[in-house]
Amino acid sequence: MHNLARYLIFFQYTGTKYSGVVKVGPRQSHVKGVEDCMQEAISRLRPVNPVSLFISSRTDKGVHALCNSAHFDLQRKGNKPPFSEDVLAHALNYHLGTEQIRIIRAHRVRDDFHARYRAQSRTYVYRIALGISRYQLPVTESDMCWSLHNTELDMGAMREAAAVLVGTHDFSSFRAVNADLPFKNPVKTLDVVSIQPGGSFAQAHFQREIPFWEVTFKSRSFLYKQVRRMTGALVAVGQGQLSLPRLKEVLEARDTRAYPQGLAAPAHGLFLTRVDYRETDLQPP
Repeated sequence: MHNLARYLIFFQYTGTKYSGVVKVGPRQSHVKGVEDCMQEAISRLRPVNPVSLFISSRTDKGVHALCNSAHFDLQRKGNKPPFSEDVLAHALNYHLGTEQIRIIRAHRVRDDFHARYRAQSRTYVYRIALGISRYQLPVTESDMCWSLHNTELDMGAMREAAAVLVGTHDFSSFRAVNADLPFKNPVKTLDVVSIQPGGSFAQAHFQREIPFWEVTFKSRSFLYKQVRRMTGALVAVGQGQLSLPRLKEVLEARDTRAYPQGLAAPAHGLFLTRVDYRETDLQPP
């Protein structure tokens, strides 16, 4: 087993056509998760061992990633030495073919490394376009942002609301119900909630200027749909539909039922942009 190696890979994907990042399995052959495609690519390397991917950050259907991460163990046949990091990344991208998934880089890591539990922080960015319908967006923005008919949002009010969310709180009101609800601690520490001007991917080549804004969230971990619910609440504050005192009441209720129905931001504007680790964890074994 001297040639068994554990790898950490950083990867990105367009989430539009996938059921989410985690695998669906053979029972639903008409849809795939990102993990299904990556495991198929790994299997084409013909490992001796059954390979399991351990993904650091779960994203839902329609959510994108500029940088997610996962680890797995790989043993080559015939006592061949482990793949180098560059060769592994290149081979996986080759086998991913036309899938909208790409391996950014790979690291050899220690045998006790875990992509999920060793992550120090995760950063999400939510992209918002103003004053344009979804069907008027340039093709490069299709399913890549939340387009609002509003030409303006009250950014001052939104930043005040963002400051309410920063810090350590029980975010039960901002999580959606799922099977993990009884097992996840709702107390999280939000290190960053910032609202800054953004830009279109096609800004220099489109016939009209579209105001873009980006809402950035950074924390060690998040609850199910927490980022989309926080974004929706911030936008509602910017539109004058939700007052600052009411937002505080929702947060302090610590109850998922306190969150106003229909307020959550849609999945397609959300990007996982960073998963950070300690440098010592990325050192080769």
